[in-house]
Amino acid sequence: MAFTLPKLAYDYKALEPYIDAQTMEIHYSKHHQAYVTNVNNAIAGKPEDTMSLEDILKNISKQPPVVRNNAGGVFNHNLFWTVMKPNGGGEPSGALADAIKSTFGSVADFKTKFAEAGATRFGSGWAWLCVTGGKLAICSTPNQDNPLMDISECKGTPILGLDVWEHAYYLKYQNRRPEYITNFWNVINWDEVAKRLDNAK
Repeated sequence: MAFTLPKLAYDYKALEPYIDAQTMEIHYSKHHQAYVTNVNNAIAGKPEDTMSLEDILKNISKQPPVVRNNAGGVFNHNLFWTVMKPNGGGEPSGALADAIKSTFGSVADFKTKFAEAGATRFGSGWAWLCVTGGKLAICSTPNQDNPLMDISECKGTPILGLDVWEHAYYLKYQNRRPEYITNFWNVINWDEVAKRLDNAK
């Protein structure tokens, strides 16, 4: 049951000018594809070969680093592409907006805290909005770790993830990670985040 690279719901230039087409193409076709290839090679012929990605991640402490890094990379990017869309942005609505406001005070305060989680992650990693014990929480993880992993400092079901590895933004933004994070709000797919919130509950 080899994992595959999921098809993008939009083309490489669809998130311009906020995420450039060249970054999208390299990120998706080279980086994400490499994670898929590497995890498939690492689990070939093993019991994990028939397991879901989520089940592998939940017991990642039993796996070697090659599985941790690449299974994480597959899951994280599978989520990342879906929480963005052309002509995205705006404000969340409905149950998602209510949950954000009740947890963080306002959507603006949520965005500030989430941006801080991404901007202050040292080196490579991710910023996350998770559902933990029925409540929303913001955290960040290093490398390709995520809150589903049993070794993660923050645990929960991720409903929004932002890639803050340099390969996600360096061609356009160089060392200006905070600018990249600010522009992410222009492509966010709140409908997908809301759907993930429903599923997590």
